[in-house]
Amino acid sequence: MKVEYINAFIKATSQVFKTIANIDLSVGKPYVMPSPFEATNLVIIVGITGEIQGQAVIGMTEETAKSLASAMMMGMPVEKLDDMSKSALQELSNMIMGNSATLLFNEGVVVDITPPTLMTGQHIEVSTGSMKTITVPLNCPVGEVLLNISTKE
Repeated sequence: MKVEYINAFIKATSQVFKTIANIDLSVGKPYVMPSPFEATNLVIIVGITGEIQGQAVIGMTEETAKSLASAMMMGMPVEKLDDMSKSALQELSNMIMGNSATLLFNEGVVVDITPPTLMTGQHIEVSTGSMKTITVPLNCPVGEVLLNISTKE
């Protein structure tokens, strides 16, 4: 996968976090994630179609998700992940992926995205088959978010 593609996802994520939740991210060192991999206990999966095909898996702990949802909702406390907070997190992923698609389009790469799927639970295993997964750790005051981008070569 081209570095420019990964950079588009990182840039979009940083911009959306800052705009929507007033959260600054620091980017950790990207690495290749083997398949299958055990995800955190909350993941949001968004499919990628077009000139790049694959999926984005945005992972975080439930505590990080609650803090992030709270920040998105102007500090309203989120004690448990209810329908409203889950919807906010899914919308966050839509904004990240939509902005990523726009940045890629500006580079001449046309992609589309699928609606997000949010999953919670213990020991979530994600299998990407033959797709290569690049994981980018994103650190912020509310916790770590793992941006996993899997694409067909």
